[in-house]
Amino acid sequence: MQVAILTKEYPPEVYGGAGVHVSELTAELSKLVDLQLHCFGAKRQDALVKKNYESWDALRDSGPISIVLDAMARDLAMLADLQDVDICHSHTWYTNFAGYLAQTAYGAKHVITSHSLEPLRPWKREQLGPGYELSLWIEKTSLRAAERIIAVSEAMKQDILSCYPEVLPDSVEVIYNGVDTKKWKPRSWSGSLERFKIDPEKQLVVFLGRITRQKGLSYLLKAAPLISDSAQLVICAGHPDTEEIREEVHSLLRTASQRSGGLVLIEQVLPTEELSELFTRAACLVCPSIYEPFGLVNVEAMACGAPVVASAVGGIKEIVEDGVTGYLVPVDLEDAPPFEPRDGENFAAGIAAAVNALLSNPDLLRAMRVEAKKVAETKFSWHKIAQQTMDLYTNIMQGSA
Repeated sequence: MQVAILTKEYPPEVYGGAGVHVSELTAELSKLVDLQLHCFGAKRQDALVKKNYESWDALRDSGPISIVLDAMARDLAMLADLQDVDICHSHTWYTNFAGYLAQTAYGAKHVITSHSLEPLRPWKREQLGPGYELSLWIEKTSLRAAERIIAVSEAMKQDILSCYPEVLPDSVEVIYNGVDTKKWKPRSWSGSLERFKIDPEKQLVVFLGRITRQKGLSYLLKAAPLISDSAQLVICAGHPDTEEIREEVHSLLRTASQRSGGLVLIEQVLPTEELSELFTRAACLVCPSIYEPFGLVNVEAMACGAPVVASAVGGIKEIVEDGVTGYLVPVDLEDAPPFEPRDGENFAAGIAAAVNALLSNPDLLRAMRVEAKKVAETKFSWHKIAQQTMDLYTNIMQGSA
């Protein structure tokens, strides 16, 4: 069996949870099956990568739509290298098109891991312009035709079936994301993060995520004045979707930074070792997402012993056990795009209240640290997830024999 993994993100070019997922999953899968990687980007020194696909210069000056046109061009280039593949496993709409074309042209079995759904991310129109309509078409066409769809949570499966009623429920299988507990583990404070003016003597409340409406950073910043001054906020945020969202968030950051407890902004990508130190020291990670099919950062923080304060949306509700490994903050979202909270001020107040409940109760915080680490270690193993994925491949090939 020859499997091709098709992905936009792969180390060293990783910007979010999907890239981490592909990196960790392929490391385990390569022990079980003949596997090759086809990636966006420049040449990588990695034995698993068969080919890298760079951007097409002719598309660079065509405005926001160029992001989607560039992805489609790279997918077409991928197609030429997929003739002898049994299974094409694509990640995100950026490579779904290549898998769909290989299925159509060569009869390859197409498996899609659905990390998010474009209809539920209407704010992406700000980044992609008219290309957003093309991304919708790519996703819809690919999911409808795929041999199997892997949903990263039960909530994600229900979203798939709701957005795309033509998809058969039996074709969607839930396989969670995982965490490498050899990388993400409690670490002693080395002092290296103090270069960012992080105060290890204060309680730390941490956010880690891209600057995009999906991640809800603006609601944490609105909550900042309500969070106890015993805590320093540490905001690790970069890769803004657009200049407009960057300016909007930075305006809120300037206001939030005036709180007497302090605020640190880190806009660079930190190594896993330093993030693990930060999570280990943190009183909690805050994940205020308004859309989150899984929420890998929550599991990574939990593996380091950090409780999580998160919005009660999507797959997060399958990760964080309210009152045991953290707190789930209720949020009433609009039924139509852009799916923002109906009462943003109340949501922000709920975030602050949950954070303060942890900050003020050392015994509860200690108990949650233990439970968070235990859940991460026992429920979200990459070895287990790779075996479930391999079983799915085997069932597909046996069904076609």
